[in-house]
Amino acid sequence: MNNIPVLHVTATSLAETYEKALAALHEHGVPFKTQYDRPGDPPSLDCTMNMTALDPLAEPMIHKAFPGGIEDLREYVMEVGGAKDHWVKNMNDPADTRWEYTYHGRLSAYGTWREKRDGKSATAGAFNINQIDAVISKLASQPFTRQAQMITWMPNIDLDCYDPPCLQSLWYRLLEEEGTGTWWLNCNIRFRSNDAWGANFMNMFGFVMFNRDVIAAGLAHRTGKIIRLGRLNWQADSFHIYGKDIADAEARLFDRMKSTSFEDRVYRLSDEMIREIYDEAEGTVRAKIAEYDRTHAA
Repeated sequence: MNNIPVLHVTATSLAETYEKALAALHEHGVPFKTQYDRPGDPPSLDCTMNMTALDPLAEPMIHKAFPGGIEDLREYVMEVGGAKDHWVKNMNDPADTRWEYTYHGRLSAYGTWREKRDGKSATAGAFNINQIDAVISKLASQPFTRQAQMITWMPNIDLDCYDPPCLQSLWYRLLEEEGTGTWWLNCNIRFRSNDAWGANFMNMFGFVMFNRDVIAAGLAHRTGKIIRLGRLNWQADSFHIYGKDIADAEARLFDRMKSTSFEDRVYRLSDEMIREIYDEAEGTVRAKIAEYDRTHAA
């Protein structure tokens, strides 16, 4: 019997959870071919992964071993917050190579698309659901609900989409702390496909910030309660390192785990220098978006 392994890791911080998940995949993942392989690429490593960060805002929060920098994390947080929702393609224009969706667009306006499809208006027979507002409202009125869920998958589009959403769902539930009145926002996030080396850390970091700045902040505003982030449970149906990336991952992480301390492999977002880089990146990102908008105005 050939089974794809189902792996489980738990840690306190986001950075530690990420590292443990990558190490488990490297040790126990199975080889797979993919449709993205180039001639001569080794097979990828793959598994189904369930990872839990018990305190996702705990330090150290940032792992150094991902293909990007602090500025890229800030840009992705802004993207998850909706800063690039207008960067989607005209679905009537075969030459338009922009994105077919954004995660925030699917969450904030589920059921719609900007352009016409198959000769029909985007609004004809369509519906438009702001799932973010709906989830906040449902949790505010019934914190113990099991129905506070957002989804991205639109089968009328995504079954034949070239690059359909990897993110599938976000599920929330609140747990009240006795004696303090604090509400703890617990979250489950599911990806159908998650590039463990090339995207996962930015994905997790971006949605932790989304949970803090959008969902928890929205709940606090509506209820007057103190809302804190509880555990984040992250499930990836396919958690993989592409074969072309394995050597880089080994050089930058797996080999270094034998000779360096964990503190040497992480950053603290609360560190003054890291925080300054992170905060100052916002202006650079906004300028980048404005330049893109200017050059793609037509």
